[in-house]
Amino acid sequence: MHMADTNSQLYYGFEQGPIRPPSEAYSLLIRVTRNCPWNRCTFCHLYKGKEFSARPVEHVLKDIEAVATCIDTLRRVAGGSDRLTRPDVEKAARICTGVDLFAFNAACNWFAAGMKSVFLQDSNSLAVPPDDMVAILEHLRARFPWIERITSYSRSSTAARIEDADLQRMRQAGLNRIHIGLESGSDEVLRMVRKGATKELHVKAGRKIKDAGMELSEYYMPGLGGKDLYRENAIETADAMNQIDPDFIRLRPLAIPDGTPLCEQYEAGQFQKSNDLLMAQELLLFLEHLDGILSMVKSDHILNLFADLEGRLPEAKEHMIGIVRSFLEMDVDRQQLYQVGRRLGIFSSLRDLEDPARAARAEEARGRILAHADNLNDVMDELMKRFI
Repeated sequence: MHMADTNSQLYYGFEQGPIRPPSEAYSLLIRVTRNCPWNRCTFCHLYKGKEFSARPVEHVLKDIEAVATCIDTLRRVAGGSDRLTRPDVEKAARICTGVDLFAFNAACNWFAAGMKSVFLQDSNSLAVPPDDMVAILEHLRARFPWIERITSYSRSSTAARIEDADLQRMRQAGLNRIHIGLESGSDEVLRMVRKGATKELHVKAGRKIKDAGMELSEYYMPGLGGKDLYRENAIETADAMNQIDPDFIRLRPLAIPDGTPLCEQYEAGQFQKSNDLLMAQELLLFLEHLDGILSMVKSDHILNLFADLEGRLPEAKEHMIGIVRSFLEMDVDRQQLYQVGRRLGIFSSLRDLEDPARAARAEEARGRILAHADNLNDVMDELMKRFI
């Protein structure tokens, strides 16, 4: 991992990175690192051509201070209210004339969202030295003592090599949830997509995070093994989750962005992509093999075929299995209508098929986009690319 020399960098103002988990939609985004230190996964396009660097701690602290100044002002002009009027914002903007505009906008958005959580960007903030992370966390807690959660992404390879005592220090300073892109528990799939991790490493990292007292979100990517490895992807990933017992299992089906190595492999016929039907079969296998854990399964991304496939294990296991089985047992035309309606935002669950108005909209849309049995998979791929 290359970490650019941060001492010579100038501070150009408040920064925000390009991504955060859907569950952090209402969080204040504080950029600790830029881009990804690995940046080799064949399915990811986000940071290609960009160099990883850690921002100087003093720059991060300046960002926090800028937001804090704005929040202090917003709270004064709001007069104890948790709502901001346009005159309130205009008055605060006049008072905060010397503050970075991006910091002011971030503060306004966070104030409106309730100011409960902070997310540390970009893809692997735990890559910074533990002392630096603790300093950032302590400053966040000092300036925003009311916040309930501070969260970060981490790579398994990074978390696995951090000393237990340092993870505990971070937890004590306020870092209480980590998101890890496990993606797959199959070593063969992980090698194929150049994830830079093994199943054993994923399990080690996940357990270290849990042992430090932090909440853990692990991401699973149905479809990542393609048609050839869908069974292994499901069963081995379920086994890894069973060993980790994360607080959250978040579902992220594979979509292949243009320009990625995986896209090139797909176009060359070297990767056989799963369609929605096969990914549903894989998801069913995955759910069936989850055992002995208390994780909350979350379907909190627009790419998921079933937005309502959520629940806490083990109680909700049969309910979630039932959703997938119901789809797989439908006749082909009904399955395809649901796929079109889901990818166009008309449906969020199978129950929506029973709504005559929604079903009619989906049927009209299917005709309008010329989706039929012979081209449905290609049409679905194009629709999914809008949400990558």
